[in-house]
Amino acid sequence: MKLKWILSIFIILLWVSGTTSSAHAKGDGMLPQVLVHAGKSYKAMEDPEYISYDLALRDYLVKRISKRFGVGLDPKTFSGFDLLEIEALFKCKKSDEPFDTFLERFPKRP
Repeated sequence: MKLKWILSIFIILLWVSGTTSSAHAKGDGMLPQVLVHAGKSYKAMEDPEYISYDLALRDYLVKRISKRFGVGLDPKTFSGFDLLEIEALFKCKKSDEPFDTFLERFPKRP
């Protein structure tokens, strides 16, 4: 009887560890490019490392917004932080509101 319980618990633990590891394996390939810059500080916005971070962040966010909301944005038009704010606003918008009303609030770069 005791062996039966130990075996049951072992199988459950094995199953849980298998499901969590497979969930992490489905991650997005762009995220590690953004995480390479985690914890770094930059001297200025003209710093080459900051520019590469901002480009990676823009590309990642544009793909994530497109995938989740179906809105295609140009990564050259908005900064990375603008895209983070746009995504947050899209999460809060009502279903009958158009996306354009939120995009008008952000200055576009040529």
